Amino acid sequence: MFRIFRSIRQGLLARNRVTGYLLYAVGEIVLVVIGILIALQINNWNDGRQARDRELQYLRNIRVDLVNNIAEIDEFVAARTRCIEDAGVIIGHLEGEPIDDVARFNLRCINIYNWKRFEQVNFTVEELIYSGNLALISSDAIKSSLLRLESVFKANKAEEDHFRFDAEELLYKPVYELMDLHPMLRAYGGEPGALPPDYFDAYRTDPRIKNGFLMAILEFSVMNEQLTEMRRICEGLIGEIDGELASVG
Repeated sequence: MFRIFRSIRQGLLARNRVTGYLLYAVGEIVLVVIGILIALQINNWNDGRQARDRELQYLRNIRVDLVNNIAEIDEFVAARTRCIEDAGVIIGHLEGEPIDDVARFNLRCINIYNWKRFEQVNFTVEELIYSGNLALISSDAIKSSLLRLESVFKANKAEEDHFRFDAEELLYKPVYELMDLHPMLRAYGGEPGALPPDYFDAYRTDPRIKNGFLMAILEFSVMNEQLTEMRRICEGLIGEIDGELASVG
């Protein structure tokens, strides 16, 4: 092809056809520019296809994280609901209801002492953020929902910090001051008869402890509302991601 162009150019020059040569030169330049533009277009198309393939894989991974996140949320909501129920029973005993089963009362208390912090399953989103690839997600709706999910999670962490402070002051500190923890831990480990019937007498008279369990009911309820909102966002995100994945077959 280049040999043909060279022959045409040399023929025009040999016949001193300057105008024809100039027209030919312009045509050759146009052909070269068109070739470059086509090559760039193909390259851009390939880059766009690769970026889209990476985006879809990220969306699949995010979906897996969301499904696992919902399972984790359900587990925490159930555990915190049990804590709310236990705190209500404990407060009844602190207000005068007899403690007929000391070991059971002890177990209810320790279930609340042993509360855990919730952590999101969001490995893929963290990878996107830290790698600077969040812009790969082209759907504004999905990005907005991810940011909303993170916002509610941060509010949940703040509520956990609030309860941690209240628990330190109203639940843990009085127990450390008033009681020998060894019988409590032995009973929690399943040792029969580890707790004498009057073990919680001093415990029941300290107003800090009752206030601590009241705060547990209030703050665990708020945490559960936040987790329920996170679950709703996760379900919406799964639907949005399924729509994106379905659009490519």
